[in-house]
Amino acid sequence: MRAYLGSRLQTSLKVFWQLIKIMVPVMVAVKVAAEIGLIDALGPLLAPVMALIGLPPEAGLVLVASFTIGIYGGLGALPLLADSATLTTGQLSIVCAMMLFAHALPMEQAIVRKAGASFWFTAALRLVAALLYALLVTAICHATGWLSEPADAGLLHRMASPSAGWLDWLVSSVISLAATFLIIVALILLLDLFERAGITRRLTEAMMPLLRFSGLSRDLAPVTTVGVLLGLTYGGGLIIKEAQERNFEPKMRVLALCWISLSHSLIEDTGLMLAVGADIWAVLVGRVALTLLAIRLIALALDAMPGLVRRLAV
Repeated sequence: MRAYLGSRLQTSLKVFWQLIKIMVPVMVAVKVAAEIGLIDALGPLLAPVMALIGLPPEAGLVLVASFTIGIYGGLGALPLLADSATLTTGQLSIVCAMMLFAHALPMEQAIVRKAGASFWFTAALRLVAALLYALLVTAICHATGWLSEPADAGLLHRMASPSAGWLDWLVSSVISLAATFLIIVALILLLDLFERAGITRRLTEAMMPLLRFSGLSRDLAPVTTVGVLLGLTYGGGLIIKEAQERNFEPKMRVLALCWISLSHSLIEDTGLMLAVGADIWAVLVGRVALTLLAIRLIALALDAMPGLVRRLAV
């Protein structure tokens, strides 16, 4: 048991080291930007776009960090929302869902292109899906009052607001990073438990009908499932490997990579968003439902316009 826990801890430390190399510079940059007034200057520029989807202006900076740097870049900028006294669970969930739809676009879509689908199409697909999903959830929240309660932001509440003094910011930042490390340890142990108990296999089997309903072939569904559950890097890497060994139909390859682009790392990344206070229906169930619909529509479009496949496959 001691050896097992030691190995899991070592793995967690490696993951955490990769995380802090991204998060800490972003957190420091955001703090410095707040100190010199840059945040206040950028807020009004982003406010009109954020208002369209019912978000405070600060959310724009969080999303820019996520879209360009990645999930952890977005998490590093997330304390910007701590100053918003009226932040609702719905707004926090929308920000988190948009981060999950579209993050690390330069890096991840480069992997997608290497695996065989258009960089620009899949990047645009993720951004459009994030925006449409935000509009949809915002409309539902306004119409029904769903998720209108003040955000119980969990980890977010332990993060220092960039407007705090340097000492308070430093202490809170250390505490929030320590809490994040504990979350990583828990997620790694959970993933390992899922694997050993056969839960990952059963989740894979459960995903197969959904993937095939969306239009994917039986051959590509298994490797796509790996990407959906564990991450785009894993799934894209497997598709690159499999494509070198097997002659996958271009249409199926495009559909698989669109699926992975929109919804991947459902276990780990979703767990991080739940830890900061997002709602599971908004960041998981609804996101997968929109992905399923989007891929089905793309499959129908590719069937109706065969020439489109040649433009989207690389």
